[in-house]
Amino acid sequence: MTKSLPLTFILLTLVIDAMGIGLILPVMPDLIEEVQGGDLANAAIWGGILASVFAVMQFLCGPFVGNLSDRFGRRPILLGTLFILALDYLVMAVAGAMWLLLVGRVIGGMMAATQSVAGAYIADISKPEEKAANFGLIGAAFGIGFVIGPLMGGILGEYGTRAPFYVAAALAFANLILGYFVLPETVTDRIRRTFEWRRANPFGAFRHIGALLGVGRMITVFFLYQVAFWVYPAVWAYFTRARFGWEPGMVGLSLASFGIAIAVVQGLLIRPFLKRFGERRTVMIGIGFNFCAFIVMAFVSNGTLAMILTPLTALGAVVTPSLQGMMSQRVPDNSQGELQGVLSSAAAISMVISPLLMTQIFAWFTAETSSIFLPGAPFLLSMTLMVACMLVFVTGTSRKAV
Repeated sequence: MTKSLPLTFILLTLVIDAMGIGLILPVMPDLIEEVQGGDLANAAIWGGILASVFAVMQFLCGPFVGNLSDRFGRRPILLGTLFILALDYLVMAVAGAMWLLLVGRVIGGMMAATQSVAGAYIADISKPEEKAANFGLIGAAFGIGFVIGPLMGGILGEYGTRAPFYVAAALAFANLILGYFVLPETVTDRIRRTFEWRRANPFGAFRHIGALLGVGRMITVFFLYQVAFWVYPAVWAYFTRARFGWEPGMVGLSLASFGIAIAVVQGLLIRPFLKRFGERRTVMIGIGFNFCAFIVMAFVSNGTLAMILTPLTALGAVVTPSLQGMMSQRVPDNSQGELQGVLSSAAAISMVISPLLMTQIFAWFTAETSSIFLPGAPFLLSMTLMVACMLVFVTGTSRKAV
């Protein structure tokens, strides 16, 4: 079995994970109103609860699932979680009560930890010098999934609030069948290790992985970067409406261009970047580019210019795969799943913190009582976080260590 088919399955798994989230977003307000009753405001409250529960479960279960894959192998964990995820979508498709939707999001968040296993599989099949570039494919897969998912969800929503869930279940089942036939196991007795509960919880896993040379600081950079980068999905719709008066169609088009640009940057452009500059300098260049992009976005006043700049801001996305490649090289082969679980948890926490933080700052600077009207204020916070990222990174790594 060559690497191409297993890698295709892994990337399809990540695309379908991202699509599964995006597929259901357009119909969630109507579905919650249908199940719970009440108005749109009530639906928004429940939508926030469901999203937060999903992210919290992903945080808790990322290291657990990653550690399981270090012990029992990537194949059974990936196939098993896909099966459960498909059943979960079916449960949500027929749910007639909020507690069932809540259970569905709990299970969905747990199964979303599959991303850590997918990342570990890519680490297993990659040579050390290939890891950063191949981790870029993860971001590309998510970018594609986040573009396709909402578009399909909007179309399928015309056929009823349950249709996207049935399609998501069908995609998960189809990918499960593909994986059954093409996915070989990569965890051999040489790298297999015993399962330890103290390392399977997120706090124990952070403590263990963070103790490795330089990895703790890089995890901090990864987390701060994720919090800063989440400013786009967190406030973009509100920011562009307040600053430019954009309608939902224009907002969706700009976000789609951003997702496509991330897929291109992390899937294609990351390779020449790494070849030319190496992993450490690529991280520094990416952080510096984001710093400049956030300043521009904070003060841009022309909607056409903002639309042109939106896909260009994705060039800073070279940071994540480069960091992942550096960390993966410093972690033993028998802990790759644990590392990816830690990163999955860090990303999940950023998904909880960033939207709350960014929207609050936006509200402070756009409220009628505010002395300064500055819709771009959240981007200034992200700019500040880039400064913190650079300081932590340059003090925690050295050319000799990379």
